[in-house]
Amino acid sequence: MFDVACVGILVADAIARTVTGLPESGKLQLVDKIDLFTGGCAASAAIDMAKLGLNAAIIGKVGNDGFGKFMTAALKEEKVNVDGLRVDDIAGTSASVVTIDASGERSFLHYLGANAEFGIQDIDDEIIGKSRIVFVAGTMLMPRFDGAPCAEFLKKAREMGKYTVLDTAWDSKGRWMKVLEPCMKYIDLFIPSVEEAAMLSGKEEPEEIADAFLAMGVKTAVIKLGKRGCFIKNTDGEKHLIPTYMKFKAVDTTGAGDSFVAGFLAGLTKGCSLYECGKLGNAAGTHCVMAAGASTGIKSMEETLKFMEENEIGGSGTC
Repeated sequence: MFDVACVGILVADAIARTVTGLPESGKLQLVDKIDLFTGGCAASAAIDMAKLGLNAAIIGKVGNDGFGKFMTAALKEEKVNVDGLRVDDIAGTSASVVTIDASGERSFLHYLGANAEFGIQDIDDEIIGKSRIVFVAGTMLMPRFDGAPCAEFLKKAREMGKYTVLDTAWDSKGRWMKVLEPCMKYIDLFIPSVEEAAMLSGKEEPEEIADAFLAMGVKTAVIKLGKRGCFIKNTDGEKHLIPTYMKFKAVDTTGAGDSFVAGFLAGLTKGCSLYECGKLGNAAGTHCVMAAGASTGIKSMEETLKFMEENEIGGSGTC
């Protein structure tokens, strides 16, 4: 059995730091360092969950290329089940060039690649059947799967008795709720970033955003607020605004949202309350931003819980 099946995007991240601007055409600009890391919402979340002690599986598509071999090997090394990975012989593995500025904030140049070819036909129903939680990660970046096919999949997962979770990516095409609306009534836990949530809902305040999603059929809405932590509200009226761990300096924010989801879902699998799940998500997110790469900084569950015991949430730190 799997605790979570992560369905969605895998991306090879070439991360360059410290970038003060792009060079003029034909010119060269030096940076401090360039590294290759695993990335993409589904891959990052699956690795983070495995590091936290969960039995995680990934379902997605890579290319038959060097990046694809790198991603598959890295997932296996982190003890993520890759039986659900499909290999596309035409499209390359999705990749991003991530530039990080002096403050730790990142910008992306992104190639959709094999993620654009991933569809409902690529999903292994046997893996879904063996999973407690089904997490769709990277909506807006899977054109053959987003929208009606994703809604069909979530509906089927619900009928199989699975707890459904969905997170979004930034929609550069501006479609937003036109893509997501069919899915909303089949989502038990919706967990977008505040920037994406604002674009989807047309609202600005976290509670107003959450209320908009609950009205669309979502059971629990969690809004990731970055430096401000998270806001949680469910259909029973339970709500929490949970600060994060502010005294730790951000080195790289790549993958912070995915690590938050991993921590939150790890809490759910352990039977934690929504409040404790939010704190655990914040702790995982904090560990993520303290190291370069989407999953490098994630610690074991034991180490993460110890960190939570030893550090207070909130404050006026530099994270």
